[in-house]
Amino acid sequence: MFNPKPLIIDFNIAFEKAARFCAYQERCHRDIERRLQEWNVDIDIQDEIMAELIQQNFLNEERFAQAFVSGKVNIKRWGKNKITYELRSRNISDYIINKAIGQIDEEQYLLNLKTLIQLKNSLIIAKNDFEKRMKLIKYLASRGYETSLINDNLD
Repeated sequence: MFNPKPLIIDFNIAFEKAARFCAYQERCHRDIERRLQEWNVDIDIQDEIMAELIQQNFLNEERFAQAFVSGKVNIKRWGKNKITYELRSRNISDYIINKAIGQIDEEQYLLNLKTLIQLKNSLIIAKNDFEKRMKLIKYLASRGYETSLINDNLD
């Protein structure tokens, strides 16, 4: 693939750029790898940059996962299934995912689910109660909530 950007072969320039990128918000390894390729950083120094970012604690997958989970639960009101799927798509290990998911405040998680149920329930137009319930279940499942938890809270 042709990249119109000039090839960056200077380690210090590329590292500083990557460090600023990491300092702005938490990033995962995949984000940095993509960005280094996008910036057209020489392949020979990409691994060195990644190693230095990890060593200087700019890049920490566990910290990234915790921040990601916190933001998605508290702001976006995502369920555990959707969060897990998104973290896996970023090549985060199952151990780190489970650790981050385990730190979710269960009271807040249930409150989010109940809030979504109330908000969506008032907006759904359906012919009968069964259809309304199915639409609500489908919506909540798409937000990543577990089916058993959805059913328990709809009853």
